[in-house]
Amino acid sequence: MTYENPNRNIKLIELGLIDFKEAWDYQEKIFAEIIAIKLNNRNNLEQIPVPNYLIFCEHPPVYTLGKSGSEDHLLINNDQLDSMGARFYKINRGGDITHHGPGQLVVYPLLDLENFFTDIHLYLRKLEEVVIELLHQYNVESGRYAGFTGVWIGANTEKARKICAMGVKCSRWVTMHGIALNVSNELSYFKHIVPCGIENKSVTTLMNELSGADVNMNVLKSRFTDLFMKEFEAMLLR
Repeated sequence: MTYENPNRNIKLIELGLIDFKEAWDYQEKIFAEIIAIKLNNRNNLEQIPVPNYLIFCEHPPVYTLGKSGSEDHLLINNDQLDSMGARFYKINRGGDITHHGPGQLVVYPLLDLENFFTDIHLYLRKLEEVVIELLHQYNVESGRYAGFTGVWIGANTEKARKICAMGVKCSRWVTMHGIALNVSNELSYFKHIVPCGIENKSVTTLMNELSGADVNMNVLKSRFTDLFMKEFEAMLLR
């Protein structure tokens, strides 16, 4: 199901470096506002366009565990977390455990999928496609790994390494949470988890794949935005 007059405008929000819990609370606030508009529209003849948002941010060191994940995949205790200056949260997205840190591009699309299409699997594939096309612009070939959500370098080879993790929540066709693309973040933090619950697979960054070359985050975000709007047939609002 989609709307007869869908709103495919997407507002871009830049949060910069922000504590994970603060960003999560901010997402929850917007998510609740979108749901409230949808419920109000059900009871009124005059329909209010249901908004869509795309949030960019980075987080200080943090580990997050999705609803389908195992806490055993966090390999350190609370004291070790404190000594590293890292936090740990169980959160309401799908997926297993991952790490966020400075230098990683985190993107939270809060979309009413009834403005686009009502297929959560298609939504995930489109998120992957945006990242795959983005990496292609940096001459980095990537793809999907059969059976796993996210974007990989050298997928289905012995050197398979994950560059982008994904985990979303969707309720009443409204999405939250999203993707974490490793750009120049410190990878040693991943040694303390089983990333995404996948044994014996490594992680990488875009900078590593470019042999240490710097990546301008603002340029990266601009390219991501253009590709996202194209993939979702949307218009950008600033």
